Amino acid sequence: MSHYYIGLMSGTSADGVDAVCVRFAEDMPSITLAAHRYEPYPESLRQRLLALMVPGANEIDRMGALEGELAEIFAAASTAARRAAGLARTDVAAIGSHGQTVRHRPSGPHAFTLQIGDPARIAERTGILTVSDFRRRDIAAGGQGAPLVPAFHQWLFGHATKTRAIVNIGGIANITVIPGTDAKSPVRGFDTGPGNALLDAWARQHTGEAQDTNGVLAARGCMDPELLALLKDDPYFAAPPPKSTGREHFTLQWLAARLQHLGRDLEVACVQATLVCLTAETISEALTPLHPEEVFLCGGGTANPVLVAAITERLAVPVHTTAHLGLDPQLVEPAAFAWLARETLSGRPGNLPSVTGARRPVILGALYPA
Repeated sequence: MSHYYIGLMSGTSADGVDAVCVRFAEDMPSITLAAHRYEPYPESLRQRLLALMVPGANEIDRMGALEGELAEIFAAASTAARRAAGLARTDVAAIGSHGQTVRHRPSGPHAFTLQIGDPARIAERTGILTVSDFRRRDIAAGGQGAPLVPAFHQWLFGHATKTRAIVNIGGIANITVIPGTDAKSPVRGFDTGPGNALLDAWARQHTGEAQDTNGVLAARGCMDPELLALLKDDPYFAAPPPKSTGREHFTLQWLAARLQHLGRDLEVACVQATLVCLTAETISEALTPLHPEEVFLCGGGTANPVLVAAITERLAVPVHTTAHLGLDPQLVEPAAFAWLARETLSGRPGNLPSVTGARRPVILGALYPA
């Protein structure tokens, strides 16, 4: 079987899909990047996606249409990555597609999670076996269905003696803490709360830009301690792991309710600066009790120097990006789903019960033959 896999990741920022074509070593934890392609979502599609993430009317029809549109984008990104790598279809063992999360309800008697982007259509368009729907099996086994990337983090980034933390700053931020392999302690990981989701949404609402590029807006403002306290008072932050969340929880409406409770006006830049502190503090407060000796950042938030500085100044250990470990911080998640596809085809579990809370390790994903 070929060692090449394609991984597709469209995260909670819902701005586009990253496709990576990678090759995994068989006898050691090593990955070679053959190609990367990013396909942004058209603005009209993104707006319809964001609207679908909030309960509303005629959701099934709207979701069905978006399923097909997203699959076409995912398939095009996969084909572009394969061709950029100079590979034939038969050189690629599988595509691992995370899909676009539109609901994540991991608690209660009928817990569920839903990612869209029709994998049957991806397989049909690309001519490559597609593995998708990774999260639901973990939920069926009593887990949160998230985060799933810690198993990949452990495989690729684990160290023999040092406890390392990997922090993924997507729309929602999550951490993985990997004890030294000699320690024989379990990997820990969970969603810490908002990563970029509120930062992007607030910037878009007030500047019309998709994000606060380089943290310029936040840098102009001053953090408001009273607002920060109101934001951190959300029960999610105090809940023990295993836990996971989504952008349907941390919305602009959630923020507006707390601004109203504040009872006074704040400058737009000061709200942005406070949101930076919310992300940085909830990450650092989640990490500190787990005593990492090194912290490595990945995800879109690493492109925001104001946010990276805020996280770094709150941690008393070295902080780098995963580029320091040999993998571009923007490509860790798509590479993880390529790896999870490999694990599925190999009949190996892809979840970590110590992270998700599942009753047992399970093989993840559903297969859609070419």
